[in-house]
Amino acid sequence: MMEEKTRPPRITHLSWGSIKVEGKDKPFKDAKLFPGGSREWDWRETGTQHVPGILPADVEELLKHGATEVILSKGMYEQLHVCPETLQLLNQKGITTHILQTEEAVRLYNELREKKSVGGLFHTTC
Repeated sequence: MMEEKTRPPRITHLSWGSIKVEGKDKPFKDAKLFPGGSREWDWRETGTQHVPGILPADVEELLKHGATEVILSKGMYEQLHVCPETLQLLNQKGITTHILQTEEAVRLYNELREKKSVGGLFHTTC
């Protein structure tokens, strides 16, 4: 079992436009979760858009916090893409990567967080 302080936080609720994470008082619209913490995923920080999608800069924070496995959610209706450069970066670093519809991504993340240093990006709309 992982130490409690470095275990990625559990997602406690997901609905359209809202994701609730343990240890946080307010839900996020989109979320970055990683070993030991979580925060709002603000696409404006990196210039992320649905196309071309999740950028390498979006996943760097997950890796910096020690994620060895990454879950990227494509949104509820799978409208969020993933840049090829992002997949190339994760592959070069030997990071196991899962790209899933958001509800499936949350389910897998909550399962993996108990035993792995998992990080994730979760998009709660389209």
